[in-house]
Amino acid sequence: MNTSRTRRWSVLPLALVAVFLFVSAPAVLADDDDHEEARALLQRGEILPLAQVLELVQRIEPGDVIEVELDRDDGVWEYQVKVLTPTGRVREVTLDARDGRLIKLKDD
Repeated sequence: MNTSRTRRWSVLPLALVAVFLFVSAPAVLADDDDHEEARALLQRGEILPLAQVLELVQRIEPGDVIEVELDRDDGVWEYQVKVLTPTGRVREVTLDARDGRLIKLKDD
């Protein structure tokens, strides 16, 4: 058996678990303590749940989500989602965190 192939595939379940954890969390911010702020924003309806955002991102740019950030830019909360496309490109999808509107799509 080819051990490099086995190792490569053994990482897949871990990646799926990581994605599940991200989907079930309200948001990912820059600092560790910011998860409480993200939860409060979600409860107040100021941001969309991450699961909904990831669905929107997949419609815009299908692929594997490799990074998610929640940032405030000029007073507007934005989700910045990096996607590894099936062709190997990394694209950054920026959505308005309140309504999911596409703000920007660019190569990263």
